[in-house]
Amino acid sequence: MKAVVCHHPGAIELRECADPAAPPSGWVLLDMAYVGLCGTDYHIYEGKHPFLAYPRVIGHELSATVADANGVPGLAAGARVVVNPYLACGGCIACRNGKPNCCEAIEVLGVHRDGGLCERLAVPAANLIPAGDLSLRDAAMVEFLAIGAHAVRRAGCTAGHALIVGAGPIGLGTAIFARIAGVSITVADISAERLDQARAVLGDVPVLELTGQNDGPLVRQHQPSGFDAVFDATGNAASVTAGFQHVAHGGTYVLVSVVKDDITFSDPEFHKREMSLIGSRNATSEDFVHVIASMAAGKVPMDLLATHETSLDRVAEDLPRWAQDKRGLVKALVRI
Repeated sequence: MKAVVCHHPGAIELRECADPAAPPSGWVLLDMAYVGLCGTDYHIYEGKHPFLAYPRVIGHELSATVADANGVPGLAAGARVVVNPYLACGGCIACRNGKPNCCEAIEVLGVHRDGGLCERLAVPAANLIPAGDLSLRDAAMVEFLAIGAHAVRRAGCTAGHALIVGAGPIGLGTAIFARIAGVSITVADISAERLDQARAVLGDVPVLELTGQNDGPLVRQHQPSGFDAVFDATGNAASVTAGFQHVAHGGTYVLVSVVKDDITFSDPEFHKREMSLIGSRNATSEDFVHVIASMAAGKVPMDLLATHETSLDRVAEDLPRWAQDKRGLVKALVRI
């Protein structure tokens, strides 16, 4: 079969690989349909991912049809599915507590093990979610939207005002699902272009163009008492640190992005506000189901999110270009 392999930073190619072995009991063989590209894939190509061993078949935002159900009850060849790419051990404390998204031994397709930028892939049946009436293109966007949906669920947001810092794909997904939850949203970024994209995707929402330097007064001018919830989706340590000051008394700060640096904050300010600080990692099947239902109900502007498309034969040419030039890019999809 054909697969896209990143051999080492800066070296990616389409090559012939062995077909998957016969799947073990409980696993299913898939014909891949679409794969979304995200920051993880660009970081792997650029050598910026801290947990990756090369070479690697990349790709974890996946839609597919079942090629061989391998005797799994309720599945049949031809079924259209979304793939939850977070493979959990099932036995650690997180898994036992219903949080496989932060499993102690988690393996993410396309990161810890080979992913879905290929023609066929075997995955556990438990990691498949029916795609319903979604197109296979749209089904490949469920995973990145589930990241934001999970963050909103972690925050427990059902009312009030939320600030989403970072208007990239994850930030946009967080904003979409905060609004679906009933929250008034404001989007902030240092990029005027990304804020324009946010307006195009979200409609007439308030936006704040930040400078990255002492933005507290600007934010307080917009929301004097602070925000009931603040979500950071920037992946920037300075932004994460600055976000503490934007949270209202009694509010919640959700770190959707992850940074390698240490984060520091004023403990008196933290306690004075009785602030909740929450980490949000990956997503669960519950979030995938919520996203699929919201998409099917027309609550997610899929055509505005799917800005770029390429084919399996061309992705080794297009991905390096998009890694350097993201103008107009929200989500790029690879048609298998």
